[in-house]
Amino acid sequence: MSEKVFNVLFLCTGNSARSILAESVLNNMALSKGRFQAYSAGSHPTGQVHPLAIELLQRNHLPTEGLRSKSWDEFAQPGAPELHFVFTVCDKAAGEVCPVWPGQPMTAHWGVPDPAAVEGDDATRRRAFFVAFNHLSNRIGLFAHLPFEKLDRIKLQSALNDIGREPAA
Repeated sequence: MSEKVFNVLFLCTGNSARSILAESVLNNMALSKGRFQAYSAGSHPTGQVHPLAIELLQRNHLPTEGLRSKSWDEFAQPGAPELHFVFTVCDKAAGEVCPVWPGQPMTAHWGVPDPAAVEGDDATRRRAFFVAFNHLSNRIGLFAHLPFEKLDRIKLQSALNDIGREPAA
């Protein structure tokens, strides 16, 4: 396993649900510890993390301290972490013109339906967050298991794109 720590940015429009979930999952996955540093951001951040995202993370014993809705501009500024991977997790953000990221990161689209947009009773809304969380967790698990040291850039890009096509389990 490589000693290198990979910086990963998950992007969404509002940075209140999907990208926040992905950031927390990658930062707290046992296989990821010391290997990845995950961040999240949005093109038009809502300014707050969705309460059902916080509730779901806490129910899964994942820390929520320090999670905040923030602009992707923070990661395009001088002094920002050099990014190795940038993943869009919503279709809207995937279609937007992104800032120029320091470090020329590899990118892929891992779209997941927006649980924050689901209407209905509490059980329906919680279920939507649970489905998004599971979908993201599955993809992040596949990503974390990639043999980075054995893949050239073309094969790694192909693997990242394939992960984005993985259906929810």
